[in-house]
Amino acid sequence: MLRAYFMHHRELLSDLARLAYETIQELMSEAVDDKDVRPGVVAVPQTFGSLINPHPHVHCLASRGVWDAQGRWLPVPYIDTAVAENLFRHKTLLLLKRRDLLSDERIELLSSFHRSGFSVDDSPTVWPQDTDGLERLARYLLRCPLSLSRVHWTERARTIFYQGKSSHDDPFATDPQGETLDVFEFLARVLTQIPEPRRHGMHYFGAYSSRARARRKAQGLKLVATPTDRDKPASSDEPKPSSSERAALRRRWANLIKRVFKTDPLLCECGEKFRIISFITEPKVIRKILDHLQKRQPSSRAPPRNDSPLRSQPS
Repeated sequence: MLRAYFMHHRELLSDLARLAYETIQELMSEAVDDKDVRPGVVAVPQTFGSLINPHPHVHCLASRGVWDAQGRWLPVPYIDTAVAENLFRHKTLLLLKRRDLLSDERIELLSSFHRSGFSVDDSPTVWPQDTDGLERLARYLLRCPLSLSRVHWTERARTIFYQGKSSHDDPFATDPQGETLDVFEFLARVLTQIPEPRRHGMHYFGAYSSRARARRKAQGLKLVATPTDRDKPASSDEPKPSSSERAALRRRWANLIKRVFKTDPLLCECGEKFRIISFITEPKVIRKILDHLQKRQPSSRAPPRNDSPLRSQPS
């Protein structure tokens, strides 16, 4: 019953992300008995379920602990998800009431339901050394609402079967195996998921917010992580990277493109690998090279012949 409010008033999605952070911050501060501590949270609001159905919710990448005002780390190993669900539900209902979208009578009616309609899942865990797991989780947070591999359509057919998948995002989905949709209904669902322009799709809260980073920079503070046996003290005379190490760093841009677009930018059409000779950053040199290449290219139109009637005559 509440999904329509967030689908028609998309500005509420940012408030929903903020309420998720406030829920995490309040529960973690109660765990360490300090109101001034802040966790680090990256919140991504999403509007789709596993079947591209309207389903507003928030994914949060949260630190398993908090930092105090001095930047010291305080771990919080456990959060009661049932308490988090009730607190987040209470904050969401108050938000809709302040926006004059819910009345006290409607809130009382919703509170009388056996199922709250809210759910909190904190089972995905990424350890500090698991960089691959962190990347997979970040990809899941920013995934596209539509997966072409799950679309099954016969040419000239009036219906489309969209294959579902098991997910914690929408535990009350009618058919987790998939759904047969009219082609126009399918297009309508896809168009509904297009975000509004100039709206932030990712929000940083707590210790990760821009204000907190600016304050730490002004005070000369740094976030202190949990010490381990493998941690080594920072050395002021660290050796400079060699030429081969610098070349490896320069190749990372190709790896990033390959991760995002699933294609190797250094692979030629003939199947061989491109070889990086150098990086040119001077504008004059770049312009000179481009002008030279343009002169070497064949003209798109051949010059007129001498016997052409359109040839220019001397005056």
